Amino acid sequence: MKKEIIKKSYYGLVTGAIIVGATATILGYSLKKTTEIFEEHIFEKLNSFPLLFIIAPSVGITLIYFTRKYLFKGKKNKGIAEIFHTLNNRKDELPFYKVPSHYINGFLTVIFGGSTGIEVSTVVATAALGASVHKKDTVANSYKTELICAGVAAGITTLFGSPIAGILFSIEVISRKVTKSVLLSCGISVLIAWTFVHFFDNEILFEYHVSLWNTRAIPFMILLSVLAGVTAVYFTKCVIFIKKVFSKISNNFIRVNLGAVLVGISIFFFPALYGDSYHGINELLASNYYTPLPIGFLLSLFCIIIFKPLAASLTLGAGGDGGVFAPSIVTGAALGTFVATFCNQYFQTDLIVLNFALLGAGAMLSAAIHAPLTSLFLTCAIVGGGYNLFIPVLFGVFIAKYVAKFLCHYTVYTYKRKDNKFLFDIK
Repeated sequence: MKKEIIKKSYYGLVTGAIIVGATATILGYSLKKTTEIFEEHIFEKLNSFPLLFIIAPSVGITLIYFTRKYLFKGKKNKGIAEIFHTLNNRKDELPFYKVPSHYINGFLTVIFGGSTGIEVSTVVATAALGASVHKKDTVANSYKTELICAGVAAGITTLFGSPIAGILFSIEVISRKVTKSVLLSCGISVLIAWTFVHFFDNEILFEYHVSLWNTRAIPFMILLSVLAGVTAVYFTKCVIFIKKVFSKISNNFIRVNLGAVLVGISIFFFPALYGDSYHGINELLASNYYTPLPIGFLLSLFCIIIFKPLAASLTLGAGGDGGVFAPSIVTGAALGTFVATFCNQYFQTDLIVLNFALLGAGAMLSAAIHAPLTSLFLTCAIVGGGYNLFIPVLFGVFIAKYVAKFLCHYTVYTYKRKDNKFLFDIK
């Protein structure tokens, strides 16, 4: 009898994981593609009238404010902290309205220039799908964590084309434990997502190819990893400080527009900060890997490193929907490009800029979310031949994480205020 119950329970888990994997893949793909299309189109239009960059984020975040107020009856989004709440408290559910809420708000944030990405919106929306499949009166009752992780894993796989990164993110960040049932549910969902990506969406994030790396670059790679850890802490502190400041502004009009206009001014001077900024990194890498470049290029890179975390923090403080995923990748890539270009320019090191951009992206992401294995496999998947950098990125993500952890033991996901509330409860 007991064996029959266990068998039936596992059938329920497998069936649920299949449903969650398929729906999360469709959700992640549709949000990714529609956001890319609208972001590119609106950016091109605004680029013809640069002054409009200043007000574009206000349009997006104002629309989000009214969407939350009227369409979702004033219910707030709290980012990944929502997932932690539902996993830590078995009675707390992640309601289905979180799916359209994060989907719409993440979309509106990015297409109008809010300086963040759709990754966290996708993660919470797909987690809500997993939680919705889990019902109290079904055989999958004990598999709440597994189905939430299955949704998240499928979402990350769809966004970045890496099933290993999808599984690892679910384990390192979401469940924070490894069990057979978690591996089974995530394995099923990412298999569905990866199959879909393989046949229908095999584009990589950065259209470049890694061919080799040189052991002589190791000291500079270590330096970059340390700098990425320090920069990630700067980002974490920015988000925490700005969200605290904005949470004290009682007037909704002032809070929304103050942050959004400041983001818009940043974009006006540095268009690469628009939206998720992946387009800006592609342009930077398209410059020239080896030829010495003018000081203006280095100054532009430095400004991106300083202002991208700041613009992302202001976007979140003003009420935008997003997180630290895309800003970390972009800031890290800019940091890696800066280090390699600076060394090539002044020390004739002949470093491969693309390699350093990727190492910086992975190291910064690892340090920002304390998930080195996720960052490792994700970094290797976002460019052609990325696994040629597996060894240096492996060391880089761990160095960056432990530097960041030494300087600051929490991330924006795990930080708690003195009143014992998560950071993303502040909204």
